[in-house]
Amino acid sequence: MRMLITFQNKIVPVYFTTENKQPTQKVLRLLNNTLELKIQKGKSALQKCLNSLISIEIKGSEAILHSYSENDSLALSLY
Repeated sequence: MRMLITFQNKIVPVYFTTENKQPTQKVLRLLNNTLELKIQKGKSALQKCLNSLISIEIKGSEAILHSYSENDSLALSLY
């Protein structure tokens, strides 16, 4: 399943796997809260990834953050 979120004034697609047991709205709320916290207080590598974010893939309780440079892509725990 695919949804769109707004992060840092740009639209980012979020892809879900069908194995996710949490309600979609709860996962999106957790994702938004986590991203906002990390952009403010995260390490520089994470902030670099968030600044060039192109898509997010949710697998279970992890969010795979895809950026323009494959080297900057990261996995982030939502829980």
